[in-house]
Amino acid sequence: MSNTKEIVFATNNLHKLSEIREIIGDKFKILSLKEIGCNEDIPETANTLEGNAEIKARYVKEHYGYDCFADDTGLEVDALGGEPGVLSARYAGENHDSQANMNLLLKNMSGKENRAARFRTVIALIIGEELTLMDGIVEGEITHERAGDSGFGYDPIFKPIESELTFAQMSSEDKNKISHRGRATAKLIVKLKNME
Repeated sequence: MSNTKEIVFATNNLHKLSEIREIIGDKFKILSLKEIGCNEDIPETANTLEGNAEIKARYVKEHYGYDCFADDTGLEVDALGGEPGVLSARYAGENHDSQANMNLLLKNMSGKENRAARFRTVIALIIGEELTLMDGIVEGEITHERAGDSGFGYDPIFKPIESELTFAQMSSEDKNKISHRGRATAKLIVKLKNME
């Protein structure tokens, strides 16, 4: 497999796209949905991260013919019974508003001593007819207030156990070394290399 091998990342999230491209580097050419002419909003109707990732990957493979990978990520908070989980992007409503999501989460965590949480990313990879699922997990805690202005989503209120900083206070390079998406993507790269 040459450095110009093309594979589609089934996302319209520019933050995710740039993060994945930075992690993978020039090993593969990562195409976005827009770059293959896919402007549909692929429905995420499963009640698990694995299910949603597979739905998105299969949609691209079946409708556009490209080998593809898709991810779904959830923030799982112990004191909230694993919420927001699969609904992380839509926790405060369908408009995917990160500030509203953080506000609601901090409100729901008010007065709770157990701040333990984890980010989990599941990647579904389809090469030819073969489906492979892989995940990446980072344990940490929900902070009491926002800190930092890098990253996206819940990054300003999540502090991984490996650091005294929130994800939003880290450089993208430092975050990618320990992040859930970085860990899942490392497994993806191994899988892709093994197919060379």
